[in-house]
Amino acid sequence: MKLTARQVSTAKPQDKPYKLSDGGGMYLLVNPNGSRYWRLKYRYAGKEKLLALGVYPDVTLADARDKRNEAKRVIAAGSDPSDVKQAIKNAKALAMQNSFELIAVEWHKHKKPNWSSGYADDILESLRKDIFPYIGKRAITDIKPVDMLAVLKKLEERGVLDKLKKIRQACKQIFTYAIITGRAEFNPVADLAGALKPPKQQHYPHLQRDELGGFIEALMDYSGSKITRTATFLLMYTGVRTIELRAAEWKEFDFSNDLWQIPKERMKMRRPHLVPLSRQVKAMLLEVKSITGRGKYVFPGRNDAGKPMSEASINQVIKRVGYDGRATGHGFRHTMSTILHEQGFNTAWIEAQLAHADKNTIRGTYNHAQYLEGRREMVQWYADFLATL
Repeated sequence: MKLTARQVSTAKPQDKPYKLSDGGGMYLLVNPNGSRYWRLKYRYAGKEKLLALGVYPDVTLADARDKRNEAKRVIAAGSDPSDVKQAIKNAKALAMQNSFELIAVEWHKHKKPNWSSGYADDILESLRKDIFPYIGKRAITDIKPVDMLAVLKKLEERGVLDKLKKIRQACKQIFTYAIITGRAEFNPVADLAGALKPPKQQHYPHLQRDELGGFIEALMDYSGSKITRTATFLLMYTGVRTIELRAAEWKEFDFSNDLWQIPKERMKMRRPHLVPLSRQVKAMLLEVKSITGRGKYVFPGRNDAGKPMSEASINQVIKRVGYDGRATGHGFRHTMSTILHEQGFNTAWIEAQLAHADKNTIRGTYNHAQYLEGRREMVQWYADFLATL
């Protein structure tokens, strides 16, 4: 006689486990502790076997009957439902091991030694915020181009096109890594670039040669922080990136040899960078040292000396001297490059000064050292040129 939903819901525990049969080999096992389990007794290859169908009330009477009927169909097709259930369980476990998130984190760990700490943190944060919530738990082999397009479109809709490009490239590399390590066969991101908006071409505002004198005069008259004013001058004179200057530490400077040695951990290309110091730059640094020399950073944070100067500090100086939208910290690199090329200096020296890394690692390292004396001459000419303005 078949069970009713009421019989199942009102089944009370007894001193010993007992069964309530629903027919077709299926029954409800009621344990003394009150737990109730659906079971199916069946025969396969001449042997009696038992299949767990689930726990009541998570699996209702109707659900259990559906599972029983499905098991009967599997048996009729010549397979053992217990083996099929185990295969499905194993496939799910394997899918969890090969989830996009796990492989992405593994890829990030593999790539991290070649990145700056800031870039590595930014990539992982972006994946966790914009990618993992949507496809992170899915098996990497189950993700299709349309799935990735839907996720990346969310970034496009927010208008963060630069970030979109960076995350799309990261996802593409993650799938490539999965293919190389034998956990995927297809890269669903490979051909998506054409279906997404490209980032707008970014042109950093920069000063022309004939504008430098007016800017320097305005900067000399700046009545705010002497530290941030000097930092702005140093960007102009050295051509380093803003982050490289802001996070500079006193231990990196060799004043006896007039050399600034930026460790690879702080460089965009993860290669150490040598910056020869002109007489003017050395004088500025020594003046700053009398103020901040007891601390770690050359340019410490305004509210926390244990951190470097904020990213906005130099651009705030530029804004306050009246050059907002006309100059930027990064733009000084472009101005320096243009003037040095016009003056006829060796392009390789200029590229080395700006830390535009040679793609050939061995050649790049060799040239970096080889060009140092030529770059000393070049940066001293440029410092003298700026001083005359």
